[in-house]
Amino acid sequence: MEPVVHGLLSCTWDGFQTLQNVSWGQDRKKPLIVRASSEKVSFPVSESRAANLRRLLEQPGIRQAPACYDALSASLVEKAGFDITFMSGFSVSAARLAAPDAGLISYEEMVDQGRMINAAVKFPVIGDADTGYGNALNVKRTVKGYIQAGFAGLLLEDQVSPKACGHTKGRSVVSRDEAVMRIRAAVDARKEAGSDIVIVARSDARQAVSLEEALWRVQAFANAGADAVFIDALASRSEMQAFCKVAPGVHKMANMLEGGGKTPILSPLELEDIGFKIVAYPLSLVGVSIRAMQDALAALKSGRLPPPSLLPSFETVKDIVGFPKYYEEEARYSTGSSTKNSSYSRMPANASVTSSNEQSTAVVPDLVIPDGESSKDPSSRVAEVVESFSPRSMRSTIAGMWSRTLRIKVTGKDGTVKLNVSIPAGFLEGFSSAIPAVAGLDLQLILEKAQINLGSKLEGESVLADFNDPAGDRIQVILE
Repeated sequence: MEPVVHGLLSCTWDGFQTLQNVSWGQDRKKPLIVRASSEKVSFPVSESRAANLRRLLEQPGIRQAPACYDALSASLVEKAGFDITFMSGFSVSAARLAAPDAGLISYEEMVDQGRMINAAVKFPVIGDADTGYGNALNVKRTVKGYIQAGFAGLLLEDQVSPKACGHTKGRSVVSRDEAVMRIRAAVDARKEAGSDIVIVARSDARQAVSLEEALWRVQAFANAGADAVFIDALASRSEMQAFCKVAPGVHKMANMLEGGGKTPILSPLELEDIGFKIVAYPLSLVGVSIRAMQDALAALKSGRLPPPSLLPSFETVKDIVGFPKYYEEEARYSTGSSTKNSSYSRMPANASVTSSNEQSTAVVPDLVIPDGESSKDPSSRVAEVVESFSPRSMRSTIAGMWSRTLRIKVTGKDGTVKLNVSIPAGFLEGFSSAIPAVAGLDLQLILEKAQINLGSKLEGESVLADFNDPAGDRIQVILE
């Protein structure tokens, strides 16, 4: 019988070439004919994520696994070109509960987070399964739940419950027998589910007992059927070397706790030379996210926007979260019976849409963008102005007006609202360089007069400027 061509396979061969045009037998398990090619091609659609992970671990080189905590962070890891990611219990607990990794998050919350992560990506995800959330039967339920959630691998540890981050104080581990039983239960659950999910067995005995105890345990975990082993919080390079000599043939995982853990931070090449196959980076994404949000909030509280170096344009954010693909799918299934205003895709990030009896579209018109810059995102132009503008220079003269919001409204001769943007009062001086229609106004003088005329009567809206520009558009500056 002629072989059946099952698909394309991307795989290193002898560390140099990529396999292509694999012809498969009827059992679809073993390739019958293989032709080598230097071109990288895609994997067969029938390959499971667990099979993909296993194949990656068999290839030369170490696999870096930045730790994700939600669908967006996992998607960013995948788009950055990494082969795998690790769903960190520390990070999920922080992001989902705003709570420490101290056994507070539950099985159901972790598996639910995993479902969303795996639905958002196509590459292998290793899920943190903590202690298995109970006894051996709970471990089996956890393994089967993680399989159903789409994980390619999971990590089980030998801490007592409630567990906590292995680099924190007060770590304790269960007995040897119970620790090994957890791994046996996980292997049995995998077999019962007909899955090939990768089981990573972790020991925290290095800090809880001793290095020797941790080495004994990972060898026992390998004997029980673990595909990879991991000792958390190893304290030196020599301890890492001793670990990699245990259980030859079983993959070793390293944990590079950024920012001050117990384990020395080594480069991927150094870790590979020692004998590691997987390296996780548990805090990089959640850590920089925390710092970025703190900086953004500090800027907002002081009356500024985050600088362009930290704040992507609205178009960039839309690209990252998938609007272009959504629009393509929307157009594909459009029936033509509904009308849509495509101008919303051009609306700047800080523009507000108004609704009234007059026709209103909130479109940023080309006429208010300087020559040569019509392709530039208006929101990024405003952000550049805000970044270079210091509110302190106006704070003394504007006084109570600083906390107010101003609205720039541009209305065409036909009644169409071309622009309707709300900004803090202190930004208006710099904003005029982004919206040339108001560049001729002495904005600081207008604000000072408004402060004098209105005094403490700051409720409601007041029109500070209302005029027609040379193109015939009506320009209004409104104090909200």
